[in-house]
Parts: sequence; structure tokens; C-alpha cells
Amino acid sequence: MSPDNWTHVTGFVLLGFPRSHILQSLLFLALMVAYVVTATGNLLIIGLSWRSRRLHTQMYFFLRNLSFLELLLVSVVVPKMLAVILTGDHSISFSSCIIQSYLYFLLGTTDFFLLAVMSLDRYLAICRPLHYETLMNGRVCSQLVLTSWLAGFLWVLCPTILMANLPFCGPNGIDHFFCDSWPLLRLSCGDTRLLESVAFVLSTSVLLGSLALTSVSYACILATVFRAPTATEQKKAFSTCASHLTVVIIIYGSSIFLYIRISEAQSPLLNKGASVLSCIITPLLNPFIFSLRNDKVKEALRD
Repeated sequence: MSPDNWTHVTGFVLLGFPRSHILQSLLFLALMVAYVVTATGNLLIIGLSWRSRRLHTQMYFFLRNLSFLELLLVSVVVPKMLAVILTGDHSISFSSCIIQSYLYFLLGTTDFFLLAVMSLDRYLAICRPLHYETLMNGRVCSQLVLTSWLAGFLWVLCPTILMANLPFCGPNGIDHFFCDSWPLLRLSCGDTRLLESVAFVLSTSVLLGSLALTSVSYACILATVFRAPTATEQKKAFSTCASHLTVVIIIYGSSIFLYIRISEAQSPLLNKGASVLSCIITPLLNPFIFSLRNDKVKEALRD
């Protein structure tokens, strides 16, 4: 279509929901329960790590920030989904869609950087215990968290600006339950090659870069664990690492499937399933995997 004939879209329609009333009711119930449990679990971790002196350590400082990130991430997506199902209004304005997309990728990218920082923290605590307090003092921890947020903010700023300036001239139906980047790109009637290239380079670098650091850190941790003098110490450390690696595999696996690709040949249903893993299931599991199973957290909760 010639640019002179473009009609600019002022809003979108979210089409990624089941049409059956029964399925919508079940989805609403599942989302509501997941959101309440996620919010409660992450707020509990934030409150406990803030109030309990037992948890005033570097690891729980990072876990508190991770819980805050996960709480924000699920709040960007799920309340809108609940509102769509409850009211039947599937529309979302252009500006709200761009803002939702930006916040989703900002929080997701910051999450990757923070997970890498946390893996580095665990590496220093287990493999370099004598130097840990010096290398990971309070100032360094705060700087690492702020750097993760700043990196996430800058990393997604350019693609979002490019996305916001793309022409959208119809149709305006997004085959998803939130404003993800790939469904939005399909609706643009302009040239998206530059944005696709930029998004591919940035997503590849942040995903594979943070994954490499996380993988190396945990590999060194496991090597140290297997050299532990007693079987009890080995079992305890290995159990902690295994639970952390479970979250890492879910987050990175779903995100690599979604955002590191050359073509758009994947099934929309698989894309939605991977999105559910990354933005709903993972924030739900994080409090239980990282914190609530920990003996110190249980003691703080009893106190």
C-alpha cells in the first residue's frame, strides 16, 4: 500500500483468548489464583527479607529485588488479561499497547541481568568464600542492581522507539493476550527489517550473554560442590543449585524460543504457551524455588 493511502490505527484488539465462555471462565479463575499467589509470595519475600535480621545478607538483597521485578512483570500482563475476560472488551489503545510492550521487555531484560548477577554472587559465596564479603559488600550489591535496571532501560529503548514510529494501517487484531513484539510487527504496513535486525541483535546478546555468565558460574559452583568433604554438604548445595537452575532453564528456554529466531514460522499457540511460562508461571514459581523452601526464610517466617 502506498504511504499516501495509509490509515493510522489508534488501537488494537487482543485476540489471543478462547472464545468459549466456559474456557474463559476457567482461564479467569486460573489467572486470578496465579496472580494472587504470585503477588502474595513475592510480597512475602520482600517483607521478610526487609524486616528480618536473619535475611540481611547479599543473597536475600538480590532475591528481594528479583521478587520485586517478578511482581511488576506479572502485574504488567495479568490484570489486563483479567479485565479483558471480565468485561469482554478486548481493545487496547495504541499508546497503552506500546507502554505495555516496553514495560514487559524492560522488566524481562532486567530480570536476565539480575539472574546473571545472582549467579555471580553465588559463585563468589561458594567458590571464593574468603573474598566474598570484600567483593560483594553492600555498595557493590546496590550498584549491580542499579546497573541491571539501567541496562534493561537502555536495552529496550531503541526497539520501542522504532516500534512506536512504525505505521499501522489495519488490520488491528493482535493474535496474543498482550502486546508482544512479534504479533505487533506482523500488523505493521511499513518496512520492519531494521527493527527486526535490531531486536534480533539485542535479544541475542542479552539472552546468550547473560546465559553464558550464568552457566559458567553454576558450572564452577557444581565443580566446587562435588569437591565438598561430606555428602551432606554436597547434597545441600546441589539441591540449592538444582532448584535455581530449574528457573534459569524455564526462563531462558521460553525466551530463546520466543525472541531468538530468524523467521516467524512458529505456531501462535506455541508462542502463547512459551509466553505463559515466562511471564506467569516463572513469577509464580520463583518465591517457592528461591526462597520459601530455604530454612532461614522458614525461621524468619516463624519469627
